[in-house]
Amino acid sequence: MSERTRLLEYFDEAITTGATHQKAAQIMGISHRTLKRWRSVEGVIQEDQRPESKPGIQPHQLTVEEENEIIITCNLPEYRSLPPSQIVPLLADQGIYIASESTFYRVLHKHEQLNHRGRTQPPRKVPQPTSYTASAPNEVWSWDISYVPSVVKGQHWYLYLVMDIYSRKIIAWEVHIAESGELAKQLIERALIREGCWHNPPVLHSDNGAPMTSYTLKARLAELGMLASHSRPRVSNDNPYSEALFRTVKYCPEWPSEGFASIQACRDWMLAFEHAYNDCHLHSGLNFVTPNSRHQSEDSDLLVKRKIVYENAKLKNPARWSGETRNWEPKGAVSLNPAKLEEMVLNKQAA
Repeated sequence: MSERTRLLEYFDEAITTGATHQKAAQIMGISHRTLKRWRSVEGVIQEDQRPESKPGIQPHQLTVEEENEIIITCNLPEYRSLPPSQIVPLLADQGIYIASESTFYRVLHKHEQLNHRGRTQPPRKVPQPTSYTASAPNEVWSWDISYVPSVVKGQHWYLYLVMDIYSRKIIAWEVHIAESGELAKQLIERALIREGCWHNPPVLHSDNGAPMTSYTLKARLAELGMLASHSRPRVSNDNPYSEALFRTVKYCPEWPSEGFASIQACRDWMLAFEHAYNDCHLHSGLNFVTPNSRHQSEDSDLLVKRKIVYENAKLKNPARWSGETRNWEPKGAVSLNPAKLEEMVLNKQAA
């Protein structure tokens, strides 16, 4: 009561000196309607009536017996491992209706018996993945670091690898004995020089590893005007192109299952793999042209020649072709973590 009296005195003083009712209440941090309720019609300050008031009873409110019946039912041996979404239909099969599923959930939550079941983590909301689209080479790069085993148990090295997502070409790679932001910075610099895009750098995407988020690398990328993109925290599939390339590397038949004898042996192997992958490997994601052909914009001519071969074959034996010839059109733009079709439709409708 004394606190109400003091606050209302301040309020009246502010109004007397020219302040508006709304502004004075805002400054005090109290609703204007609350200040009005503190006074009776005659202007007398009233005590708080809420402790003496009785809570209202809703016309369809559950009784105590009905709540207890829900709790007892959910704790029966045959139902205690099931969620309400299954308990309610099972009861209905027996001709029993106690309450709706939402009421079951609400009562269980009230009595602290609603918990996440199983060993999986509860669902959580995560932001949409970062997405960039490359319509030409050297517009979006993806890079990552992976372990390289040795023949000595417990010893391994680190493979740094940068690729272009448009052409899938291996832009640059190095093998080192440690993970370091300084080594990553030097690799990116050499990759830019090698591709001749120092003054027009691409977007660089990676996960959230320590070298990728190091201050050394971030500061250098900022100096170069190179935009850094990162995967969402604790989301393992936001860097798919690098992960797929590492799988291709390690599932190569020539990959030594027992590990490499030395770091130099690993570097020699990667040098041979880079040539085979960039210049000889027909990539399924590029309609079976090599990454270098795509990177140098030679894929269109190759695919046109293939199309002519297939059309000639169809002319020779048209009965063997029930429909069109195989699609030899060049692949278009490539997106990093493209949105699902449903999300794209919803975003388009919302726009």
